[in-house]
This record gives sequence, structure tokens and C-alpha cells, in this order.
Amino acid sequence: MPIVVNLDVMMAKRKMSLGELAQKVDITLANLSILKNNHAKAVRFTTLEAICKALDCQPGDILEYVPEEEEP
Repeated sequence: MPIVVNLDVMMAKRKMSLGELAQKVDITLANLSILKNNHAKAVRFTTLEAICKALDCQPGDILEYVPEEEEP
């Protein structure tokens, strides 16, 4: 998938655990884990906003576009 979620990187920079972030964002640990492990198919803007507020970052710090390599 060309969109990579770097949530674990930002959490490490802020020294915040998954459980702590889940509480601050008011999202289940399971759903946050799905997002962190790059298995989510979508993310709501309200969730993204809450994550950015909790981690004091911008959406671009969490989401990254990485083009897929074309097959010959």
C-alpha cells in the first residue's frame, strides 16, 4: 500500500505507549494497533486530529506516501 503509517515512530519520539495514546485519543487499543501496524484501510479525520493533538504533530508526521515499484 502506498500510504505508510509512521505512528510508531511518532510515539517513540514522544515516549508514549500505545495504551497511553489509546486513552488520550479515546480509541480502542485494538483499533489503534491496527492503525499502528499499517493494517487500516481508512482513518477518520477526527481520529487523525485527536492523534495529532495527543502527539503534538502534523498529519504528515504520521502518514507518508511511498510509491509502489512498478513491475516490469
